[in-house]
Amino acid sequence: MKAIKKINNNVAICRDGNNKELIAFGKGIGFPTMPYEVTDLSKISMTFYRIDSRFYTLIEEIPEDVFEVAALIADKARLTLNGPLNPNLVVGLSDHINFAIVRMKKYKKMKMLFSYDVEQLYPKETELGRFAVSLIQKKLYVVLPDSEITNIAMHFVNAQEEKEPDEGPDAELLISETADIIEQIFSININRSDFNYNRFAMHMRYFLKRIKEKKQFVDDSTGIAQAMKNKNPKAYECAYQIGNFIDGKLNSKSTDEEILYLMVHIDRMIRKKTTEN
Repeated sequence: MKAIKKINNNVAICRDGNNKELIAFGKGIGFPTMPYEVTDLSKISMTFYRIDSRFYTLIEEIPEDVFEVAALIADKARLTLNGPLNPNLVVGLSDHINFAIVRMKKYKKMKMLFSYDVEQLYPKETELGRFAVSLIQKKLYVVLPDSEITNIAMHFVNAQEEKEPDEGPDAELLISETADIIEQIFSININRSDFNYNRFAMHMRYFLKRIKEKKQFVDDSTGIAQAMKNKNPKAYECAYQIGNFIDGKLNSKSTDEEILYLMVHIDRMIRKKTTEN
């Protein structure tokens, strides 16, 4: 196996004997000068094939300990759930965990609700969510709220398919049109090939999937919505307009919970855009 690019001290992009690219975990695998031959394969603890190369930049942004915990959780999910899981699960999960920790510090007085609807629909995934929250507390010394059981469970629900969800032929157009709304409200230009846009688009694909399958989050988050509206009114107004736009196109009704998640994803993309300019 040849290590070709360091992600962090214990994670590297490699090529196996068949020249297939993979992400490898191993103590100190990122230390030597790249590229080099990994001769002692016993040092490799986990490997992940078919991770989209667009997400390599994201992996580099994630703290090493967070990514390692996400890998353990993804490994547990593969043993627990029947059927193939999307290979990008570990990347999306690590991104979510890192964002949840940051968001909790920023909105520490806000309490999102655990979704009993999700627990009833997806009991195995919910148990995996509980396992994840417990492991995060044990390994990262961070106590996440019960709402993160629901949020993490949805990553496992979404991962149980070999390709991205089939949202229909109009999905990409709808996502691009939502980006138009963001551009108008914040007076910015969004590069549709940019990594941060692709991360936002991924969230939108699953948002559309939940709407079309009538599986939106439906907990009563009215109080939280008002608090977040007061804290960041422009991002909330943008999310609200996008929700109305999607509802008009799909004859649906976006819940307050979905608007909240949409808001935090918009806020993150805008902040990244502002920082890069």
